[in-house]
Amino acid sequence: MAQTLLECGLDEVEVQVEVGLPHTNCAVDLVLCGKHPATGTDTYLAVELKQVRHATVDPRCPVAVDLGFGDGKNKLHPVRQIQRYCEYMVRYLPHLREDEDRLRGVAFLHNARDADVEALFDLPESNHGFLYTLDDLDRFRRLLTARFARASGRRAALALVQDRSDPLLKVTDVARQRSTTGGGLALLDEQCLAFDLIARHLEKTAPHTGYDVGLFQPDEAEIQAVAAPGPDRKRVYILRGGPGSGKSAVALELLRELGGQGREAVLASGSHAYTETLREIHRGTARPGQKRDKDQSAQKLYRYFNSFTEVPADSIDVLICDEAHRLRRSSTHRWTAKEFRDDSRPQAVELINAAKVPIFLLDDHQSIRPDEVGAAAYLKNLAQEHGCLVEVIDLEGTFRAGGSKQYQGWVQQLLGLGTSDPVPWRPDGRMTLTVADSPEQLEQFIRARHLEGATARITAGFCWPWSAPDGERLVDDVQIGCWHRPWNVKPEHSVPDAPRSDLWSTDRRGVGQIGCVYTAQTFEYDWNGVIIGPDLLFRDGTFQVNREASRDPAFTSKIEDEAVRRCVLNAYHVLLTRGVVGTVLYAVDPDTHNELRRLIAGTIGMQQRDGAAPQLTAEGAHVPPDYRWHHG
Repeated sequence: MAQTLLECGLDEVEVQVEVGLPHTNCAVDLVLCGKHPATGTDTYLAVELKQVRHATVDPRCPVAVDLGFGDGKNKLHPVRQIQRYCEYMVRYLPHLREDEDRLRGVAFLHNARDADVEALFDLPESNHGFLYTLDDLDRFRRLLTARFARASGRRAALALVQDRSDPLLKVTDVARQRSTTGGGLALLDEQCLAFDLIARHLEKTAPHTGYDVGLFQPDEAEIQAVAAPGPDRKRVYILRGGPGSGKSAVALELLRELGGQGREAVLASGSHAYTETLREIHRGTARPGQKRDKDQSAQKLYRYFNSFTEVPADSIDVLICDEAHRLRRSSTHRWTAKEFRDDSRPQAVELINAAKVPIFLLDDHQSIRPDEVGAAAYLKNLAQEHGCLVEVIDLEGTFRAGGSKQYQGWVQQLLGLGTSDPVPWRPDGRMTLTVADSPEQLEQFIRARHLEGATARITAGFCWPWSAPDGERLVDDVQIGCWHRPWNVKPEHSVPDAPRSDLWSTDRRGVGQIGCVYTAQTFEYDWNGVIIGPDLLFRDGTFQVNREASRDPAFTSKIEDEAVRRCVLNAYHVLLTRGVVGTVLYAVDPDTHNELRRLIAGTIGMQQRDGAAPQLTAEGAHVPPDYRWHHG
């Protein structure tokens, strides 16, 4: 690339390398920054470089390609990859939105010949995604000279670096955009690949109407192939990813796309908070006179895993099972009528049978009750035993913790969910991680971020009783020394000036209560305060679970210690990974808190800037530059 720029006389074009996309771990290989030769305005070219020499396209989906890496895994088509990267950059960087022609994108296969990657040229190109190979160097040089003047690109480069990105769209934001044209998310990499692969399958299995109503227009051969008689094996999709990998984003995008086509799709979950929040958002879109209809459609559109016990086989077109790690062994519970009890029938089988196309989205480290069994291996084996074809897709990206994959790995090591012992946190410039000296200091910091307009919450391990309200007042159950605060409102209760338990994560009044794992799971907020209770102690070089300190009613005497250990560690894994911008920790146990101090260098300090009143701020080189500059 450098040689090509020099040959074109563009030696003053600024080249940014590995440009991170806002809020995620994804990065564009190169962004060329300069002046447009005709207008003199800032202009940019995003370039995704590929070393591949051969490539083939998966016949099932035009954006799933084998790039010859030998790992047996399909990758996202390079053109679609750079198109999505550009769309994402335009969405979050205001400077790029000032002119629709400001940013172009290319995929440059600099080792490949046209004939060896011929199938890649079938995907339509756009201003955000053109394909070039070694045979296209002259054409690529013409693109460069048409986009860039022989002038300094420093101003354009600085403008991009200093551009403050828009806030990350959260799960609830995507849900609110379900019926909005141009809404939703710009899915990236494995997210996009999974979405398009499933959408292609749905397009082929849908009854042909004679006109294109979907994402892809099947050709006549494909229509005949679908219509032809043959073995009818159901295909089950499992999307596995860590916290913030975009599982719920894919689920809601599928629901939004299918709803726009008029196809029947249902989103199911085992989380009360998640389901009721989505229902509430759906009801909020009601126009005058539509409230009853919206309420009924919300009940039908967003359902619980245990509501499919009596559903006829294949009666639902597409069933999207989000938070599938919360699947239970069976749908039988204490309120199940005697005639409907069937402890031997797995809940997952009910879901697979109910839908023509079942889709499961899960994280193997987020089951938080002893009877939750929704791991990818469990679902795959169960589906195959029932004659289904199974496709497992791993979502590798992260859209939390400033896009820090390092933070995700650090949390797993901290809790012993990885392959090594806890290690010190090494700042990566993306995630703010700090330790508070007291619960009072933690709360003061979180409330300060809340008053600045950020979303901010405090959660804690389930180590204190959870009382019903005392009349119209919440009980201060969470007590640490002289500091005491209430849990979020208990389900089926209401208290003035406090949100319902299922809305605690999304209602700004939730900052006044302490949340637990059951109200925090699935959701995210900018600033994440976590109180590690006495159920997690640092002893003998590792963090260990102290069962006796837990007040979770799910841990009855019949539950084995190993099951309790798994659930407590997974619960803290959930709590520690809710933060989009930063996380602040405090541990009740002194030895545990000292260990956090040893592992984490970040601190909270009092600062006074520009004559304003002093306030608590995150301190140290661990704080990402964007936060230090803009938030102080």
